[in-house]
Amino acid sequence: MKIVCSKSDLLNGVNIALKAVSAKSTMPILECLVIEVTSGQIKLISNDMELGIETVIKGEIVEEGVIAINAKIFSEIVRKLPENDVTIQTDDNFKATITCEKSKFEILGKSSEEFPSLPTITKNKPIVLSQFSLKEVIRQTVFSIADNESNKIMTGELLEIAGSDLKVVSLDGHRISIRKIRLNQEYENTKVVVPGKTLIEISKILSGEVSDELQIYISDKHILFEFDKTTVLSRLIEGEFYKIDQMLSNDYETKVTINKKEFLSCIDRATLLVKESEKKPIIVNITDTDLELKINSSIGSMNEEIDIRKEGKDILIGFNPKFLIDALRVIDDEEVDIYLFNPKAPCFIRDKEETYVYLILPVNFSGAV
Repeated sequence: MKIVCSKSDLLNGVNIALKAVSAKSTMPILECLVIEVTSGQIKLISNDMELGIETVIKGEIVEEGVIAINAKIFSEIVRKLPENDVTIQTDDNFKATITCEKSKFEILGKSSEEFPSLPTITKNKPIVLSQFSLKEVIRQTVFSIADNESNKIMTGELLEIAGSDLKVVSLDGHRISIRKIRLNQEYENTKVVVPGKTLIEISKILSGEVSDELQIYISDKHILFEFDKTTVLSRLIEGEFYKIDQMLSNDYETKVTINKKEFLSCIDRATLLVKESEKKPIIVNITDTDLELKINSSIGSMNEEIDIRKEGKDILIGFNPKFLIDALRVIDDEEVDIYLFNPKAPCFIRDKEETYVYLILPVNFSGAV
């Protein structure tokens, strides 16, 4: 095998493929990146058995071939090469010679025969949406997946398609995040749970441009994303996602409309007084014309008032400040509506059309006021 490509094209492809390389595996071959040069294409392939990536890069093909090469070492070499064309050549013993200007590296690769090929899934009608839309719904929901592997279903996000509506849901037991977007056409009703890791890695690769589209294909056990010259294939999380509709009550005793930026900045300031080890709630006291935020910690205390528009009853309620910050940061509206029922019931931050809904459970604040 012999190829010549620019460092920037090669490094971009390597960075994409690295996202599915196993850091620690009982199978050393999974720590490798496969360079496959066949049918006039240079492909970089990685697979950690949960997530697989195949990306095509530009370059001159002198001789076709295939090699598995340690991904970490290869990526570090490429990253530190001069900004010029890179030549990669392999011999019959899977020794790879990498040259760029006056730099020359020789590293031993492996046969790709042991490398697990990516599962093949039937490509029926693809779900088509813009890369911008997918990147946004991931950004606006993925922060509330659980990181506790003991409850696997919570480490993923529900992707539910009903006609021309796509709904994305994540939850961790303390909060729920929901985003809804309208697709350009109708599709068969589908529900799948996609690992959060997959969505996080995809969002890093997506261009985020409205004009750039991607295609999604779904099978019984896998989901496939195709965009630009990259294919990302992931296992789905098996099992039934939580039925959340019964938690999404439209009843409320208090509705508050508040400037989002002002509210977020105020909570952010309050957290300056909270150590990471301390789980101190932020106390929200809502009266007729203003919302008062209070926090007490071992470092000190803070209180601040914000003007609001209120409907309904006064309420005193406590929250984990991080949960409020996470939700407010991803909302693009200038003002937000917050719906509350009582100090022990969840609050809802949602817009009128419910294109986004953030449910946050309150916390007990006895002795914290």
